[in-house]
This record gives sequence, C-alpha cells and structure tokens, in this order.
Amino acid sequence: MIRVVLADDQGLIRGGFRALLGSEPDIEVVGEAATGTEAVEVIRRERPDVALMDIRMPDGDGLWATETIVADPALAGTRIVVVTTFELDEYVAQAIRAGASGFLVKDTEPAELIRAVRVVAAGDALLSPGVTKRLLARVSGSLRDPVDAAALAALTDREREVLALVGRGLTNDEIGSELYVSPLTAKTHVSRIMSKLAARDRVQLVVIAYETGLVAPGGS
Repeated sequence: MIRVVLADDQGLIRGGFRALLGSEPDIEVVGEAATGTEAVEVIRRERPDVALMDIRMPDGDGLWATETIVADPALAGTRIVVVTTFELDEYVAQAIRAGASGFLVKDTEPAELIRAVRVVAAGDALLSPGVTKRLLARVSGSLRDPVDAAALAALTDREREVLALVGRGLTNDEIGSELYVSPLTAKTHVSRIMSKLAARDRVQLVVIAYETGLVAPGGS
C-alpha cells in the first residue's frame, strides 16, 4: 500500500486529491495539512511514502517544508512531489534543488496524478513527459550548475541512449521496453549514469539531458 500525505491550503484541492487517490486499491491517504508547519508535523508522524506538496501555503510554505523534510534523515523514505502552476517556475527550481522528487501542475489529468504517485513511490521520480518538456524548458538552467556537453564523453553509447530516455520522462520499465532489456538492466544503466555525472537523482538526470541537448525542449 502506498501511503500519501496531502499538503495544500485549499480544502477543495485536498478533497479532490483524496477522493481520486483514495479510490485506488493500492493508495491510502494517511494525512492532510493546510500549512507548511502542519505538513512537516504530519509527515514526521505518518512517515508516508509520498507527499504531494503545494508551494503557496501559510505558516511555512511548501518550499520550506520540502527543505525541512529532505534534510531529516528519519524521513529519507518520504518522497516529495511539488504541486504547482507554471507561474511559480522559480519556486519549482528551488524545490528541486531542495530535493523534491518531481512536480505536477494542479490541473494535471487524474490518470497522470495517480501514475505519478505510483512511479515516485517506486523510486523512479518520474516527471510527466508533457510537464517536463514545457516546464524544464523554462527553468532547467536554474536547477543546477550548467553541464558541459563534453561531460557526456564518459558515457557509453547505450548510457547516452538511456539518459535521453530518462530525459523524456520514461520509467525503468518503459526504458526496458524501449531498449528490449529488463527493468533491472535499465535501472543499472541509470545508476551508472548518475555516478558518472555526479547527479543526485533522476530529476538532475532529466535536467542534464536537456542542458546537453540530448533532449530538445518540446521534442520527443
């Protein structure tokens, strides 16, 4: 069972997310919060697998809450997905820097929200391809230090291929299907790429794929 906490100062948003996610047999909403401080308290108490975190909240916003949660070793098992709008790009960049596993827009399709929760809980840190292309095209330069395309020279041809697929938002299962290898083999490739490029997580690999031109904004 995937345990989820919802943090948003709008009760209507939380109610909609709860109804949607609660209807799935493998997802359970175990807590809600309307402020950043409440979000940290609830997450510390419930230790969820995934927290959907709004940014604009009173009493400690979602960015502060994300930084606080990611910095707590006891909460290493909780993955943060920032829920935002395109008007808050600069905050998304800061949230990713703080260690968020990905982000969604509030008007995302229900199926995408459910899929994102499952994939993030599995450790893939999937960013919805459509959202990734539009949003990272605008904010990737502020997510980390610029990456020289020459850094890719350390990668094998297959690793470059895998990195491009990560940049398109594919999970390990999807990469395996695309390349006709097992998900475990895909995961091994991703781990090696992260090590070679000194990337903290898959989110940074997505950014690197954009910055080095392996994936073009708006492309496939």
